[in-house]
Amino acid sequence: MALKANNQVKDIIYVHKNTDRQFVVSHGINFSEFASNARKPLKNLLLIEHQYEHGSFNIHTHMDYVEKDEIEELMNDGVHGYGDFCWIDFEEEVGVNELNGQEIAELLYMGHIKQPLLPPFYSKLNNRYAYLSHDDGWFNKVYYRDFEDFYHMLGAVVSSKLNTTKGGKGLFGMKKEKAYPAIGKEVIHSFRDKLKEGMVISLEKAIVSRGKIEIPIWVIGDYYDMDEMAEDYKQVSKSPANGLLSYDRKMKSWSALLK
Repeated sequence: MALKANNQVKDIIYVHKNTDRQFVVSHGINFSEFASNARKPLKNLLLIEHQYEHGSFNIHTHMDYVEKDEIEELMNDGVHGYGDFCWIDFEEEVGVNELNGQEIAELLYMGHIKQPLLPPFYSKLNNRYAYLSHDDGWFNKVYYRDFEDFYHMLGAVVSSKLNTTKGGKGLFGMKKEKAYPAIGKEVIHSFRDKLKEGMVISLEKAIVSRGKIEIPIWVIGDYYDMDEMAEDYKQVSKSPANGLLSYDRKMKSWSALLK
């Protein structure tokens, strides 16, 4: 499945936002893209489920952790091949050492079940996220203390995927132009109702002309099974899109069009 995920995630992004429970389920955004495009640089990460071999060991929790200046090494470690990859960020190790048995048990349960017993935000850690993935990039579930972090990250990731080069050319086989600016939060905000329903941003079906790039968006529903989502997307993408992310190449600006 990991190999399949690697092929799929370059072409579409699926996102479903659960406002009440403060999480987003996604497909097509991997840890490296998440970390590179975070609104604020990630701090230290307490690794709950992983196969990373170079972390430090916290004796109080019996968990490994990665300090912020080592995160780039983790980003380059091929975490999509770990199977389960789950972490929670923290400010200082002293806060990790203050976690009580109940809180450590909650973290272990969350990593195993991919769902917290209680909202996974701890004053001792001052964490912004709880990041739970399987075949990272294929199925990700991220809890956000502040959804503005999500809006920023999503807009930045979409534009960064456009900047991905293939043999010196951009994503669409055209001469690579200067880096596309990140899509502003206010543009992503336009889709907030569709995000609650579950939507696909389809880079593979983007329409490119001399003046603009139009990336279609389809509302597709709430999925945990990404194989099922991908199959249903193939069908729904034959219908007219529910909206567009539009990039004006002359003005170098993004806008949203909802249908």
